[in-house]
Amino acid sequence: MSSMVTPQHAEELSTGARQLGVELSEAQHAQLLAYLALLIKWNKAYNLTAVRNPDEMVSRHLLDSLSVMPFIHSARWLDVGSGGGMPGIPLAILHPEKQVTVLDSNGKKTRFLTQVKLELKLDNLTVIHKRVEEFQPELPFTGIVSRAFSSMENFTNGTRHLGDEQTQWLAMKGLHPADELVALPADFRVDSEQALTVPGCQGQRHLLILRRTA
Repeated sequence: MSSMVTPQHAEELSTGARQLGVELSEAQHAQLLAYLALLIKWNKAYNLTAVRNPDEMVSRHLLDSLSVMPFIHSARWLDVGSGGGMPGIPLAILHPEKQVTVLDSNGKKTRFLTQVKLELKLDNLTVIHKRVEEFQPELPFTGIVSRAFSSMENFTNGTRHLGDEQTQWLAMKGLHPADELVALPADFRVDSEQALTVPGCQGQRHLLILRRTA
């Protein structure tokens, strides 16, 4: 375990995952902590996340990402505006059978994500350095997720070309974005809304699952 990742971090991750009903194998637990160590190390130089304190990263990054795992069902996922890799990296670690793409327009962030892929040997992870508007995948994604990427309107408009009627769009939000939902494009509807409780996180968390109508 890296010197920056403490036994307390390891325990907090185990306990928090259990509270979220997420099963972690020993290997996945170790990979998540290795990811945390890389995040702490690279954050000093690369400014990957606004959370500077490693003691807050387990709850605000790892457990926050794990909180949406029960809603991840389909096979091909895109994490758009992935930044430091949340929730895309935890998603790739927990679901080695799924194909996960992380996209960011910031070169520093995609260099970090590439390093994580190499060090953690995440063969199911693809890193894309592009603006979302310019990205043209061969196939539509079955799931598109964003964490605090932008407004719901921008999220759906910006990624519409990356999915189809089968795709689920997952928007991870803090407060319930009632005002943003009013501005949702006409061809999107809310499939379900979940209030999430993330162990160790103050404040509200919401997950909105959207679908596109034909």
